[in-house]
Amino acid sequence: MSKQRFVLLLILIGALSRLIPHPANFTALGAIALFAGAKIGKQYLDFLIPVAALWLSDLLVNNILYAAYYDSFIFFTEGFMYMAISMVLSVMVGRLVLSKMTTCRLLSGTLISSVLFFVITNFGVWMATTPGYPQSFQGLMLCYEAAIPFFRNEFLGTLVYSGVFFGLYEWVFRSSLLPAKSR
Repeated sequence: MSKQRFVLLLILIGALSRLIPHPANFTALGAIALFAGAKIGKQYLDFLIPVAALWLSDLLVNNILYAAYYDSFIFFTEGFMYMAISMVLSVMVGRLVLSKMTTCRLLSGTLISSVLFFVITNFGVWMATTPGYPQSFQGLMLCYEAAIPFFRNEFLGTLVYSGVFFGLYEWVFRSSLLPAKSR
């Protein structure tokens, strides 16, 4: 399998992980961002891959699964910018923390990425007019408190999918580099 096909497969998996039935926030998007930062190697693709997976999945989720909640076709949701920012920062975490892969670094990168996602996206929820949180420090804290139950699944989803992506990458691309007698 070529690296380009592997990248396209990642985008597809990221989008599908939001479409198939899953526990709330247990998706591959955070793992894709970490993986892109650590392994893709082309700067524009590093950032494009997770944002493209996010946008594609948002497009499908909002216009197919949640179409009844919208009056028209939705290209971008109110919170897309906050999710995209968290994906871009997770790519940077992947570059810095996961350039050399160890179990400790994988756990650290996943935790940092998940905390960034939690803080940034829930700040976006608080900023939105829809949920009705008071525009005060207390309102922000209420928003973060309400989001705590979702953090666990986001962290676990990022951890599990990261393990799968990094493991598959090593298996597919490292084993193809071995001499035929070693395989």
